[in-house]
Amino acid sequence: MAVLMGTANALKEFVWLRNGIAAVPASEGYLLVDTKKCQGCLTCMLACSLCHEGKENLSLSRIQILQNPFEGFPADLDISQCRQCVDPKCVEACPTEALFVDKEHGNIRRIDEMKCIGCESCIEACPFTPSRSSWDGDEEHALKCDLCLDTPYWNQEGGPGGKQACVELCPLGALIFTKEIPDQHGDKGYNINLRGKGWEKLGFSVDD
Repeated sequence: MAVLMGTANALKEFVWLRNGIAAVPASEGYLLVDTKKCQGCLTCMLACSLCHEGKENLSLSRIQILQNPFEGFPADLDISQCRQCVDPKCVEACPTEALFVDKEHGNIRRIDEMKCIGCESCIEACPFTPSRSSWDGDEEHALKCDLCLDTPYWNQEGGPGGKQACVELCPLGALIFTKEIPDQHGDKGYNINLRGKGWEKLGFSVDD
């Protein structure tokens, strides 16, 4: 009986997909954004690069702000953050387990750069555009958001129980952290309304 109870408790840690297939444990942290609140200042990208790599390089940011000058508000800006997917295709595609689920730190999907062989399988496997895994051309390994778990150039504790540089430093509060699993279908679960009455006073709509 004890063995059966132990097995049942262990299975609760997994997210169940259709047809009774057990996926990897769900992440305990997610970044949500309000693309209508974002002003494209790139602070989040610079902070991400600085905290992780010790230098301000937009190409090394784990979060991307896409700007389209041919579109009008709000379609002119898009925040592309790692989704910490419930069913992470990047983890599944990695041949060396360099991209893994860190069960010691809230089941974050992250990269062990020492194991990365530069095959870019994770970049190709990501179902989103742009890929939420990116590439460090100088060091020749993949990059992916770790919710600031490993930020050697930032003296704050990160991960699911700590702080995230992009959230902390966004001047407009266009990003938040949550432990609740967002809707995994499309962008709706990750792109939410963070606008309050103060935003309305500036002349912006607080309704979606």
